[in-house]
Amino acid sequence: MWEAAILPEPEHATGPFLEPLRLALRRLLSRLPVPIAEFLLFGLKQAWSCLFGGVMLSALIATKFLWSADWPVHRYDFLFAFALTVQVLMLAFRLENLSELKVIAVYHVVGTAMEIFKVHMGSWSYPEPAVMAISGVPLFSGFMYGSVGSYMARAIRVFDMRFTNFPGRNWTFALSVAIYANFFGHHFIQDFRWFLFAATVVLYGRVRIYFTVDKTPRWMPLVVAALLTCFFMWVAENVGTFTGTWLYPGQADWRLVSLGKMGSWYLLLFVSFTLVTLVLPPRPPDDEPVTEDDEVIQTNRLTSQ
Repeated sequence: MWEAAILPEPEHATGPFLEPLRLALRRLLSRLPVPIAEFLLFGLKQAWSCLFGGVMLSALIATKFLWSADWPVHRYDFLFAFALTVQVLMLAFRLENLSELKVIAVYHVVGTAMEIFKVHMGSWSYPEPAVMAISGVPLFSGFMYGSVGSYMARAIRVFDMRFTNFPGRNWTFALSVAIYANFFGHHFIQDFRWFLFAATVVLYGRVRIYFTVDKTPRWMPLVVAALLTCFFMWVAENVGTFTGTWLYPGQADWRLVSLGKMGSWYLLLFVSFTLVTLVLPPRPPDDEPVTEDDEVIQTNRLTSQ
């Protein structure tokens, strides 16, 4: 017979205002068998990690059905203002920290630059008007990229992620630059994505992510985690096209986005992860030697308390 789960959590990322709700959920989970409780807790922590992305996707769906073209504010401009407001509120209520905001800001710039180029090349389009836009790209789109970085940063914190056999920073940056450049370059020269797929396996194939749902650390190969994540990015792509927020060529009548987009997101996730490591350097498990990056993190924690 399963014993009841005991789910202490010394550190959490809900912020002080949601602490009563967090404690109530922990008490409910403590009445369940350990495997079920841990499975549900994993789902709750994943949902909490993708809070910003989930809020943005909900906004896409809601405005699709509620917005009117006759209203004085364009839908895309509302989405931009909404995303900005959500960011401010998440900081104000301590649901997000400054490190995560830095990731979103950097990814916003990187994503918007690629959006401008891709829209110019006809890879996809934004069919609705907007005032807050650059070269046909509404500025809210940068927040959609930023939500990916937000998820990664929050998941690292929420699951206390540690990494083994992590490659050197020069190698990870070189691969990320090559991946990012290929998104531009394949329009003019050969597409090197198959070589880049292989490079991710060579560079990250031995990396394990250790994550803690409750008390016991679990692990997963980083490459497998990227494959699973890119599937959910493909689902998000379908939400975007279903709501008509952006469209790919030939999508006058909605249909599922090509599964090939998963490959693009798989590569882009490694760029995202490299950007995240700028503010959240990968930490080894506790039984490995502490690096200089770990000391910086510990110093930041002490100064923020």
